[in-house]
Amino acid sequence: MKKTSCLGEFMRYTSLNVLGMIGLSCYILADTFFIARGLGSDGLAALNIAIPVYSFVHGCGMMLGMGGATKYSIFRGQKMEQEGNRIFTNTAYLVGIFALIFVLMGLGFSGNITSLLGADGEIFEMTKTYLMVVLLFAPAFMTNDFLLCFVRNDGNPGLAMTAMLTGSFANIILDYVFIFPMKMGIFGAVFATGLAPVISVGVLSKHWISRKNNFHFSPAKPDIRLTGTTFSLGIPSLISELASGIVIIVFNFIILGIRGNLGVAAYGVVTNISLVVTSMFTGIAQGMQPIASRSYGSGDAENTGKIFRYAVITLLGTAAVIYGIVFLFASPITSVFNSENDMQLQKIAEEGLKLYFLAVPFVGFNIVSAMFFTSTERAFPAQMISVLRGLVVIIPAAFILSAVFEMQGVWLSYPVTEGIVTIFAVCVLLKSAGRKPGTEKA
Repeated sequence: MKKTSCLGEFMRYTSLNVLGMIGLSCYILADTFFIARGLGSDGLAALNIAIPVYSFVHGCGMMLGMGGATKYSIFRGQKMEQEGNRIFTNTAYLVGIFALIFVLMGLGFSGNITSLLGADGEIFEMTKTYLMVVLLFAPAFMTNDFLLCFVRNDGNPGLAMTAMLTGSFANIILDYVFIFPMKMGIFGAVFATGLAPVISVGVLSKHWISRKNNFHFSPAKPDIRLTGTTFSLGIPSLISELASGIVIIVFNFIILGIRGNLGVAAYGVVTNISLVVTSMFTGIAQGMQPIASRSYGSGDAENTGKIFRYAVITLLGTAAVIYGIVFLFASPITSVFNSENDMQLQKIAEEGLKLYFLAVPFVGFNIVSAMFFTSTERAFPAQMISVLRGLVVIIPAAFILSAVFEMQGVWLSYPVTEGIVTIFAVCVLLKSAGRKPGTEKA
């Protein structure tokens, strides 16, 4: 990789990944919109209660995909092609094992999980249906996550973007068809979501058909060492998704006690828009990762540092634009999802958007910093950032601030948490500044 091409390659990877991640995030946003229109606030509440299950499935797929693909990219930088094939094969084994476990959970424990998540009599069946179908489609979700990461790290970010966008647009169209003309209710919404990754995997198959792939299955048994490496580098992605689901569960319980199902529906609007915003920062981070990993693998400290600086500048500009839009257009944004024109729902969600989204610059910095640490094989600080922002700080903050400020406290707990974690991330980055690649492995 030529040093003069560093910025151009970063812009190419990042722009393609941001577009693709926005498309991927629309899986759930499309459900939110069409369920709001077709099933009202009860449907929104059911969706929001079931989303943690989707987050967990997707998180496991991202853990394996990002962990395996990051190590694959480092092997590429070190010109170790055979090791790259082995990490691909081993990751594929892991995806199969995890997917089978999720399918069995969907077949045998959907009702138990629904009760555990707190769904009441009015929305129990809708919630159960949604999470059962998500679990049964786990092989598709996880295979898609796995292949997207490897195709992107194999030098084909354009195809990865096309696959994500194609799957997302298909989901939007099928959502409308299944919910309205075919009147399939919440099953139609989640069935459309489940078909989207199947379509995306079909698009990704072009990477093999056109013979552009540099990785192949190798006749090898599962490798414990490679499995440990995959988990270590991929755990931050799992923690981020899993913590997101846990936070939603905690927030749902807190909000149920303050404003009931109406408050949960309002939170559903805010959190699902947040998924799209977070996906933009994830796109920046994932665009940075293959280049940073290759530079790190080849010992190019200068380019590795440049890529991170480009990512920080990009995320700060993106954050400023996002918050400006949310602040100015909170009312029309909320109205899109308020099909029943409920004034209470409108008021709660509008206030939530303006307070909750104060976190955007901190969220972006934390996501990019964690990915940078992962890209350069510093798993521990990446894991610490993910744990702090997803569990250790956010949950106590939510309980304490909601006890003092009620709903405003719930909304403010997010920016307070992300701000605290940003301070931690900056301290770690400053401490490690100037060290050479290969000297900071966790």
